[in-house]
Amino acid sequence: MKSHHMETSVKLHALLELPGENEVVEFKEAKNGYDFTKLGKYFSALSNEANLKRQSAAWLVFGVKDNHQVVGSNFRSSRKDLDSLKEEIANKTTNRITFIEIHEVQHAHGRVVLFEIPAAPKGLPIAFDGHYYGRDGEALSPLNLEEIERIRAQATTEDWSAATVPSAGLDDLDAEALQVARKNFRNKFPDKAAEVDGWDDATFLNKAKLTIKGRITRTALLLLGKEEAEHLLSPAEAKIRWLLKDAQGNDRDYALFGMPLLLAVDKVYAKIRNLKYRYLLDGTLFPEETDQYEPYAIREALNNCIAHQDYTLAGRINVIERDERLTFTNLGSFVPGDVQRVVMEDAPEEHYRNRFLATAMFNLKMVDTAGGGIRKIFMFQKARFFPFPDYDISDRRVKLTLMGKVLDMDYARLLASNGDLTFQEVIALDKVQKRLPLNDQEEKMLKAKALIEGRKPNFFVAKAIAQKTGQKASYSKYKAFDKQYYLDLICKAIGEHGSLTRKDIDELLWSKLPDWMDEVKKKHRVTNLMTECRQQGKIVNEGSDTQPKWVILK
Repeated sequence: MKSHHMETSVKLHALLELPGENEVVEFKEAKNGYDFTKLGKYFSALSNEANLKRQSAAWLVFGVKDNHQVVGSNFRSSRKDLDSLKEEIANKTTNRITFIEIHEVQHAHGRVVLFEIPAAPKGLPIAFDGHYYGRDGEALSPLNLEEIERIRAQATTEDWSAATVPSAGLDDLDAEALQVARKNFRNKFPDKAAEVDGWDDATFLNKAKLTIKGRITRTALLLLGKEEAEHLLSPAEAKIRWLLKDAQGNDRDYALFGMPLLLAVDKVYAKIRNLKYRYLLDGTLFPEETDQYEPYAIREALNNCIAHQDYTLAGRINVIERDERLTFTNLGSFVPGDVQRVVMEDAPEEHYRNRFLATAMFNLKMVDTAGGGIRKIFMFQKARFFPFPDYDISDRRVKLTLMGKVLDMDYARLLASNGDLTFQEVIALDKVQKRLPLNDQEEKMLKAKALIEGRKPNFFVAKAIAQKTGQKASYSKYKAFDKQYYLDLICKAIGEHGSLTRKDIDELLWSKLPDWMDEVKKKHRVTNLMTECRQQGKIVNEGSDTQPKWVILK
């Protein structure tokens, strides 16, 4: 820890020695505080400029004037407040990218806060709250169109998957994988089926865009290569790990699958337990029965991991199976930037990390590079009344979680009885069932149609919808009683029993408080109610603070 502080002090000294601010270094006095929105804009600007200047990181420094005089800063003076800032920034940025680290230095003239900001990933300009920012000299300004396109172009100019491997030949490819590839190509392009049978292997590989002028590419090795040829891709790993966990998170079973990945997908799929799921909706005595997971959704998720993995990071693709839940992970940033935008716009992406690989996988009927694969997964979940997929795109990794059950029967009934809901409304309602925060636009949209009630962030299905869909009991669990009900109940119970302890009062009210409240919120609510009863002169504590004994005030 001591050496870390020393390194940070040395870094501050180096920054102070600079002749002035530049595109990747910004000093702010921020003596007593700083506007969060302005901070976010600087995060976007400095991140984008670091990318354009080919720097690994940029620096925003609080507690230092423009002339490099250290004056100290009280900005978020506790470590906990600084750490929470990482999450706050991530909630507003592309791909949830946030600070590498927030450093504190106790300088002779006061506390200095150094924000270490990562350079925008290749091909992915960073926006804050939907807008891209940059620097015009030392001034903050919108990132101009030419710079946005220059960053985006990085994704297409450096395609790891298109590189040829001089030492590789046809004998490094798996015969079974080649046969399956031909079959899939014929199915994808039935008009060429007769021609395909007449092509030799070299011609087929060129036509399917797996090789370039007969030269074996990294893509050809990944999809069709023999397992023993993996060293030709080193240090990249062409591996998929399947892991089965029990309800406590302990490993129960695992398997590792390597090249050819075209065949590995079926092997992983065969490991996954796709059981039948049964549930009973209102208005019928016959249960619905469906597979926990749509087979297409499993294959699409797994093939997307292969297509979008950043193989330069030398990691594995993971498929983690738990009871009623599947998680898929691959390394690398989410190039489209925003999952909800991809789903809502239902449009092809302009950029791919591995364009050559994605094209080959499309030709072999593995992925939908024409767009729509992710949206289809969402639609299959909606048809089952299951929760939408959860995406975590932080920490240079994409993590997709697919639920294989109804999470909230109220939500399922709502979808079943309201076929006219828009996709945007369903996505917002999915957040409500998962107890995730709504943005202002989503809140306004659902309230305008009277689909939700409650106060931010604790929304629940609205009373009118609850009555229509048979959710009256559930509605009452989320809707609190009037405050006077609780006050009267406290006084009545104390009067009946002569006296009550705080534990007695907790037990009296606990089950009557709304379900959205956690233990801490319920405790706080009871305390407020007791305080109000006491301030109204209705009850008095005849015990001590640690062992209260509440009685009716005579």
